[in-house]
Amino acid sequence: MSFLPLRPAFLCLAVFFIVSGCSSVPERSRPQDVGFTEVGEASFYAMSYQFSTTASGERYNHLSSTAAHRTLPFGTKVKVTNLANNKSTTVKINDRGPFVQGRIIDLSRSAFSDIADTDAGIIKVRITVLP
Repeated sequence: MSFLPLRPAFLCLAVFFIVSGCSSVPERSRPQDVGFTEVGEASFYAMSYQFSTTASGERYNHLSSTAAHRTLPFGTKVKVTNLANNKSTTVKINDRGPFVQGRIIDLSRSAFSDIADTDAGIIKVRITVLP
């Protein structure tokens, strides 16, 4: 009995797992971005996006501390401070957006609730890139 027909399937699976392992989002900020700050509005993802694929390839999870920013590299760690109550949370950028005038960051529901009541919907924040 020959196992020759199984070799191409095995090779395809091996390549798939190697490539998919290389597509993870880094867990740190670029040194040249550390200290960058921006002030504007923050919102949070609607529940309908739960488990959708983000621009980085990760699945969105409303319980994680992640966010979308238009330009910061994926994996960038950002401190988000609510300017009304001075509460802050740390998130990892793993998506692109928001694409609404005045908004600078879209937070996961969990991250937003760390610093504000979700009934507020939109809050004024300062973001700071962390090392």
